[in-house]
Amino acid sequence: MKSFSSRCALAVSSLLLLDLLGASSLVPQRARAEQPVSEDKATPAEGEVIERIVGVVNGDPLLLSELRTRAAPFLARVMQAPEMQRMQLMQQLYGDLLTQLVDERLLEQEARKLSISITSVDVDRAITNVQRQSGLKDAEFWDAVRGQGFQPDQYKGDVRRQLVRLKVINQKVRSRINITEDDVRRQYDSQLRSARKSAKFDVAHIFIAVEGDSVTKLSQARAQADTLKARLTPENFDTAMKEYGGGDLGLVSQGDLPEALASVLIGLEPGQISEPVRGPSGLHIFLLRGRQEGESAIGAFEQVKQNIFSELLDKAMAKQELAFLAELRKQSLISRRL
Repeated sequence: MKSFSSRCALAVSSLLLLDLLGASSLVPQRARAEQPVSEDKATPAEGEVIERIVGVVNGDPLLLSELRTRAAPFLARVMQAPEMQRMQLMQQLYGDLLTQLVDERLLEQEARKLSISITSVDVDRAITNVQRQSGLKDAEFWDAVRGQGFQPDQYKGDVRRQLVRLKVINQKVRSRINITEDDVRRQYDSQLRSARKSAKFDVAHIFIAVEGDSVTKLSQARAQADTLKARLTPENFDTAMKEYGGGDLGLVSQGDLPEALASVLIGLEPGQISEPVRGPSGLHIFLLRGRQEGESAIGAFEQVKQNIFSELLDKAMAKQELAFLAELRKQSLISRRL
């Protein structure tokens, strides 16, 4: 006797074969030839699954026709795969789409509880906004939609479902999220540090050699470097560089220097002089003449803080949406019959 899981797998395989091969192809040729066809209405081929329930969410049925409609734009891509992989891809596609249908039905049920409704005007307004952002004319836009495998009615239905999701999630989840200006500042500083690591530095240095590993000689060199640093300015740096040694390093990046030296440059602003830094064979004092790219690509905090806030909010909302859907699933009676 076949196990329950085996019977389920066979059921899924049969359903997918209907979509891959066409239901009529499973009917013997002679039987199809002998089957009478009504003049008024074509009779479905014997054995063809016209409609059935593939899932139930709190008493609301999910129909095979819904699943097939969702799968239609992706079938051409599946058929391009090697024949041996198609069944597996179809099983994955149908399973993922059924999960999507379940989540959408849960959100629709929640929308009814919250008295949320989406009108055709809402849908048209949203599509107009998308079209404006795309820069496409009306005919070009809908040609692009069809090029993705969607008919206009399908696309509008998808937009409506997205609007329902956004409204429900905004009402149920937004209050759980609190993003402060400190959060935005921390994210900005993190981006700034990353940008600085990718920046190129126009830098000069004064080098004070330390001969051998003698602690005494290192202490003497450190004292000399500290005294020198105390009287250095960007204006007299070149003169001191000629007197003590060193030179212009030109444009260098983080990868051009040992980690300890690179970290010092990252913390400097143009025109600043570093404290003496120990290198492999002596002490360095750096003058950062300028910085290219990296930081300048980030922009000033006041210019970008709203964008950073939006990014943080989107991430937090996405995380809370997953948690909210998990809560809804736990509270619901869900049956998958694929």
